[in-house]
Amino acid sequence: MQYRKFGRTGIEVSALGFGAMRLPIVGDDYSKIDENEAIKMIRFAIDNGVNYVDTAYAYHEGNSEILVGKALKDGYREKTNLATKLPSWLIKEKADMDKYLNEQLKKLDTDHIDFYLLHALDKERWENYKKLDVFSWIDKVKKEGKIRYIGFSFHDEYDVFKGIIDDYDKWDFCQIQYNYMDINNQAGTKGLKYAASKGLGVVIMEPIRGGKLAGNPPDVIKELWDKSKVKRTPAEWALQWVWNHPEVSIVLSGMSTMEQVIQNIESASRSGANSFTEEELELVDQVRNTYKKLSPVACTACNYCMPCPNGVMIPRNFAIYNEACMYNNYKEALNNYNNLKDGKASSCIECGQCETKCPQHLTIIDYLKDVKKYFKEAI
Repeated sequence: MQYRKFGRTGIEVSALGFGAMRLPIVGDDYSKIDENEAIKMIRFAIDNGVNYVDTAYAYHEGNSEILVGKALKDGYREKTNLATKLPSWLIKEKADMDKYLNEQLKKLDTDHIDFYLLHALDKERWENYKKLDVFSWIDKVKKEGKIRYIGFSFHDEYDVFKGIIDDYDKWDFCQIQYNYMDINNQAGTKGLKYAASKGLGVVIMEPIRGGKLAGNPPDVIKELWDKSKVKRTPAEWALQWVWNHPEVSIVLSGMSTMEQVIQNIESASRSGANSFTEEELELVDQVRNTYKKLSPVACTACNYCMPCPNGVMIPRNFAIYNEACMYNNYKEALNNYNNLKDGKASSCIECGQCETKCPQHLTIIDYLKDVKKYFKEAI
């Protein structure tokens, strides 16, 4: 296993972290974890050098923390840096912070959390935390010994990310979504470099974009990978590209099978900062650009078309449609599309207001018809 410095904490963490978000389940019930297999996987990872286990209050409908607590019995807690997250969307008053942290300590059966995160920060949630004076609360729970280091996970735009870092000079680390397709999305490469420049450890989530960059890619993508002198699976290309960044402290993988655990541990052992050649970096750029060409709608998600007077979530419709075509994942995309409910393309009444506002001059009405047809809705 390779190890990296975790920002200014002085701790060395394994290049691979075990994300307890996609543990093996019984049947199709996300809340029912296959306890024996999940514990076996986590302990195997720790036995093979992984020293960072990440969970959260909401994972597996509240059961992930309980499972992780069981997995870290028998001496495994002492070998592990344990991370979990305060459920930001449930924090309505300051007392809620203590309420949920204490509940998590009980579920994890531990007296402290090594790395504690404010979960899924965006502009609105961060403003709420500031209003509730989260800063004094952090100082309090640190002094009580309930948490060692404080960080946050993030889902918003770069300017919001930079603002959160600048608002508080005691952050120890952050967690961002980052992969070779998301270099300009959310915090992106700019956010990665900014956080590292401020001395924060940086944890990476979704390095293979929820599995979209693994598996069987479209033929045109496969042909690009196949021409490389260095042979890697699509998943390993994605992981190694992230590890190539010296600003990255740890890469999380939400592993569902023992096979994935073994493969990722082996991949982590081959990882290294600045290890890619110029040729390899150029190949990843080609793959990224080719994926983008597979997307049928050139929507930049600028949101100038919003709000739609009839409630259509225009950029989200196009994002789901694009990803389905890019990554060959119709089933997942259909589920995401149906979750839009009244915001689906089928709610469009063709008023045309969106088209007058689109800086890309997209024929939005026609594209929404394409979305409806693709997901087999009546035109």
